[in-house]
Amino acid sequence: MATDGGDVGDAVVVMMGVNFLLVVPVAVVRHHPAYGLSPVAVAAFAAAGVTGLVLGRLCLFAGIETIGASRTTPILSASTLVAAVLAVLLFSESLTPPHVVGIALIVAGIAVISWVTAADSRSTASPRSVGVSLLFPVAAAGFTGIEPILVRIGLDAGTPILAGLAVMMTTAFAGYTGYRRLRGIPFPTLIRNPHARWYVGAGVASTVGLLAYFGALASAPVVIVVPITHTAPLIVIALSALFLPNHLERVTWPLVVAAFVVVVGASLVTLSG
Repeated sequence: MATDGGDVGDAVVVMMGVNFLLVVPVAVVRHHPAYGLSPVAVAAFAAAGVTGLVLGRLCLFAGIETIGASRTTPILSASTLVAAVLAVLLFSESLTPPHVVGIALIVAGIAVISWVTAADSRSTASPRSVGVSLLFPVAAAGFTGIEPILVRIGLDAGTPILAGLAVMMTTAFAGYTGYRRLRGIPFPTLIRNPHARWYVGAGVASTVGLLAYFGALASAPVVIVVPITHTAPLIVIALSALFLPNHLERVTWPLVVAAFVVVVGASLVTLSG
């Protein structure tokens, strides 16, 4: 809803600001004076902040703005595929039959979502423009898939979760606001801005989500936590159908089935990891 008439860049910078204000002060007080930040951990979390919180979010919101949340979010689940491939390449892990089945389901689900998107846009957009629009969620999946690899490196270095998140959010906020300043793009005004409440609300929701996600990873097995997070596309589709007007989101049965296939595939990849 924030991207309907709003600006993607403004939404991202406000979300980052909210993340920073809610997490960094708590991390500074909670872990003072020993933050457990080695050079390797700082580099890993900083890189995770750039890939996941900046590039991933920019592509995610651009995808939501162009093809809708109900289509973008299922494609984002392909980040599991990216993470699995990177784990095989970087950590010498092996692909199992469930891995292969899960990857096939992800690819099939994304193919159906792409077909549904193209069919919905056939009368108003060229195939090339539809293809370009689909690049945004695919790129978001790529950046989001890289992020957990970097976070894992940082956590393995002995850094507390809150301190690592603080480094990620500080790097992301400072880097993106610095980029906007160099480009001469002003900081968004929240006063009398009709989209401000959605920007701030998204920032609060994403902060709670990040804290819950990393907290869950610290207290429960990955094979339990990650499959649960992959149900997000189904929740997004349900909320889109219930609360968003038809001109913003058009939810069809093929889209619901494709999203479910992607969720099952992503869960298989995770459970067989």
